[in-house]
Amino acid sequence: MRAAWIVMAAGVCAALIVGKLPPALPVLQRDLGVTLVEAGFLLSLVQVATLTTGLFLGLATDRFGLRRAMLCGLALMTGASLAGGWADSASLLLVLRAVEGLGFLLTTLAAPALIRRVVPPSQVTRMMGVWGSYMPFGTALAMLFGPVVMQASGWAGWWWLIGLLCALCLLAAWLWVPADPPHAAAAAASGGWVDKLRLTLTSAGPWLLFLTFCAYSAQWLAVIGFLPSIYAQAGISGWLLGALTALVPAMNIIGNIVAGNLLHRGARPTGLLITGFVAMAIGGFLAFAAFDFAPQLRYAGMLLFSLVGGLIPGTMFVLVPRLAPNAGLISTTVGWMQQGSSIGQFFGPPAVAWLSGVAGGWHWTWVATGMACVLGCVLALQLARLQTTHAVAR
Repeated sequence: MRAAWIVMAAGVCAALIVGKLPPALPVLQRDLGVTLVEAGFLLSLVQVATLTTGLFLGLATDRFGLRRAMLCGLALMTGASLAGGWADSASLLLVLRAVEGLGFLLTTLAAPALIRRVVPPSQVTRMMGVWGSYMPFGTALAMLFGPVVMQASGWAGWWWLIGLLCALCLLAAWLWVPADPPHAAAAAASGGWVDKLRLTLTSAGPWLLFLTFCAYSAQWLAVIGFLPSIYAQAGISGWLLGALTALVPAMNIIGNIVAGNLLHRGARPTGLLITGFVAMAIGGFLAFAAFDFAPQLRYAGMLLFSLVGGLIPGTMFVLVPRLAPNAGLISTTVGWMQQGSSIGQFFGPPAVAWLSGVAGGWHWTWVATGMACVLGCVLALQLARLQTTHAVAR
């Protein structure tokens, strides 16, 4: 199981790469003078690699080796984050964010199939649920420690620290994650790329995973990404800012782990997905509606949004092996699902920032999150029908 936990640590490092920016946004806005909408694109730029190449890199990962892809991804994140600490312009920082995005993609594409390879079959469902928490766990760590580190060493020191963590994880993966078996590489290489792409893109399962993760991730990054800025505008700073903003994504971890355990015990994925989307809609309304809600109730809405919403990614990663066209296309399906996630994360923050600018505040954000939740519930019902069809076919 040591290799599985190293893979999990690699995912957390990838999440730190994404999550290091939100607590730094107020500092970067002050130092670089970026606007709110520009900050939204800076948040989402790390997703460009997944947005454009997720499916193809997923196919390449299946073909050329899971461990090798993860090592390359960790190396890219290490180099880009360390170099970012010396960036003297916003444009250079943006370019390095795109490189970090490529490293993030290679790391997270390989991880689910690697976990399936290195854990006992009886533990796969639970571990896939745990894997679904890599993003909120890394985000929570970034929210909690980012403000403190930047107070001591500036945003550059924050970039260097995360680069060092990625380097340590790269070393651990190189030492202890087992190499790809020769027969696995040969099996992945069999068949043409065009045939594999056609099979993936003509199968209903990958498309439903793509769209559902898009509906989830668009609102997730839009809300969590601007959380430090929202509270900073309210005059909160220091440890209190870190603690309040870190607790929200940390609650998402619980939802992911609970999803894995419930699915292991036979819970229906559709019920978990719909529960998650309904809770996110209610939480978003409580957190952002223009009614005179108490601050404690608004914060409770944020916690509900994150906690029960965590059922969604935990369920999605468990569904991938069930809905992939075949066992050899798991990473390809993950790549396509991640591409949907990245489309949501790329357009969600700028859209919410634009809506905030038009409305003169954040009080219409719940409408955007509510629309995404309605779409998510419709897609969850379609996933239920598809799983029923697969069960009958078997």
